[in-house]
Amino acid sequence: MSDTSTTTKRPAPPAAIILTPAAEKRVADLMAKAPDDAIGVKLSTPRRGCSGLAYSVDYVTEEAKFDEKIVTPGGTFYVDSASVLYLIGSTMDWQEDDFTAGFVFNNPNAQGTCGCGESFMV
Repeated sequence: MSDTSTTTKRPAPPAAIILTPAAEKRVADLMAKAPDDAIGVKLSTPRRGCSGLAYSVDYVTEEAKFDEKIVTPGGTFYVDSASVLYLIGSTMDWQEDDFTAGFVFNNPNAQGTCGCGESFMV
C-alpha cells in the first residue's frame, strides 16, 4: 500500500471585520501621529452604555496572542480577541461631515442600539 496523501494549503479565512478605504485611510492618519511605542490601532467592545457594549478604538503597544491582526496599507489594525465574536461580518467606515467625525459600524450581529448610537447589544 503506497502513501498517496497530499497536503493542500487552505486560503486564509477572511477577516472578521472589513475596513472601508476611508477607515483604512483614518488608520493611516492615526498611525502617522501615533505615540512612538504604538504598533497599531485596536478595536474592542467594552461593556459600556445603555445597550451593553460599545465600540472603542485605541492605540496598542503590544500584540496580544489571540487578537485578530489585519494589515492595512496605512498600519496594522487589531480586533480584540474577546470582541471578535460580536463583530464577525461587520464593516467599519470613517465618516465626516460639518458637525461630526467618527468610525461608523455596520454590524449584522447587533440586535439593537441605544438612542444616542453609542452602544449596541447582541
